[in-house]
Amino acid sequence: MRDVAGKVAFITGGASGIGLAMARSFSAAGMRVAIADIEEHALERAAASFAPNNTQVIALRVDVADRESVARAADETERAFGNVHVVCNNAGVGLTGPLEETSFADWDWAVGVNLHGVINGVQTFVQRIIAHGEGGHIVNTASLAGLVAVPGFGVYNTTKFAVVGLSETMRAELAAHEIGVSVLCPGFVKTHIFTSERNRPETLRAKSHVVEPMDLAAYERFVESMLDPAIVGDMTLHAIQQNEAYILTHPELATGVSARLADIQAATERWRQYRAERGIPG
Repeated sequence: MRDVAGKVAFITGGASGIGLAMARSFSAAGMRVAIADIEEHALERAAASFAPNNTQVIALRVDVADRESVARAADETERAFGNVHVVCNNAGVGLTGPLEETSFADWDWAVGVNLHGVINGVQTFVQRIIAHGEGGHIVNTASLAGLVAVPGFGVYNTTKFAVVGLSETMRAELAAHEIGVSVLCPGFVKTHIFTSERNRPETLRAKSHVVEPMDLAAYERFVESMLDPAIVGDMTLHAIQQNEAYILTHPELATGVSARLADIQAATERWRQYRAERGIPG
């Protein structure tokens, strides 16, 4: 989708971090943008960060884990702007801790947002984009942790690996409908994902015992050297225009991906030899 001017984008997790950076990059390129987020105050700040007379950006409170909430936001976006062309399923939560200490509440929360949130966006919008026939693009936010396993991030890894697999399948299936698909795999970016506990539902918070909310001052020091989200917003816009399959914000960290692929290739050769030694055809 090289010509994005006038097109409509819907971005979840759009009130801060990478999502807000996407909104700014898209708006600067002439797109109309719906910013969706669960945090009302963040939505107010995000909307206020655009020019007061900007009628090309709307802010919507959405819980991506609630498919009806996503559907209502889709309807509202269409009422405001017409057909939606670009959907960025970007909302996510960070959760760390050893798997043996992980509760069902932890799984339900992380999977509900990081995976079901993406699925709800896909299910809500893909048929609409196919129906209007004007083409489009889907961006699903995974993580570098969706390409390389990281100890202590087992729940997060699980959700992000799933998003990568979903995105790769969608890309193959939706090309015939002139819908491109990219999967965003960021490394460390200046966001507040690791303070996601602030948005954990009370029904899931009480049962959890893995992660305590990170001290905000310590977190600010931690993120200071990370990548500016504005760069990721521009990279995402470029990926949409060029129909790039993977958006890798930190190529310098790709050694882990290369090592994983090398391990898979080596295992392939070992098992080929195993079968050959036993006369198993194939």
